[in-house]
Amino acid sequence: MFANSRPVTSPQAGPHDKLAELLDRHCGAPFRKPLAAYSAPAFDAAMAAWRAAGAAPLIIDAGCGVGESTLHLATQYPDHFVIGVDQSASRITRGKDWWDGEWPENFAWVRADLVDFWRQLHDAGIAPARHYILYPNPWPKIGQLARRWHGHPVFPTVAALGGIIECRSNWPVYIDEFAFALTRLTGVPVDLQAWVPEAPMTPFERKYLASGHPLYRCAANLPRVSTRAQ
Repeated sequence: MFANSRPVTSPQAGPHDKLAELLDRHCGAPFRKPLAAYSAPAFDAAMAAWRAAGAAPLIIDAGCGVGESTLHLATQYPDHFVIGVDQSASRITRGKDWWDGEWPENFAWVRADLVDFWRQLHDAGIAPARHYILYPNPWPKIGQLARRWHGHPVFPTVAALGGIIECRSNWPVYIDEFAFALTRLTGVPVDLQAWVPEAPMTPFERKYLASGHPLYRCAANLPRVSTRAQ
């Protein structure tokens, strides 16, 4: 039953025709959603772990799920510190018997609202060196554009954090839109490509590959924007 994931289906065959308008609206209006009650202590704990490890160049693993990608990134970049962020305490604390070998020491998992965590990073003036958004929920219905990360009001803040940002998906429309949004917000060209990993980094990546799905990624090296993005 492992290789049983259905491909993404959607009546939307290409980038949403309202995406540019939505991005412009988000850039022109302040995003004032209050932080969740647990966001401040969660952010403080994550920053304390990072500083205790020497404040090495920072990698954000956004929506890390069970944390497999966090461990892979920490192993791949031993001179960085990786923070895996997920809203589900259950996923983060779940048993990790699937991980072979020793755990790297240069990482921390934090249960936090990503929308809050991104804004807290920017407000604190902390710029990640690398930033991964791996296999986010595609929200493929035409009316769900604002639920995709690049259609969310927080996305200008995500782009303003700067650094090397990478998104992966099994829906090419998501990657096309994500790349379009980054370039519209920053002016930076984005590299898009079909993606065949040497080894899966997340459970979703493993399942999609086993199910025969083509995978896609985009990546860009973004400048840090010093003023607060809205």
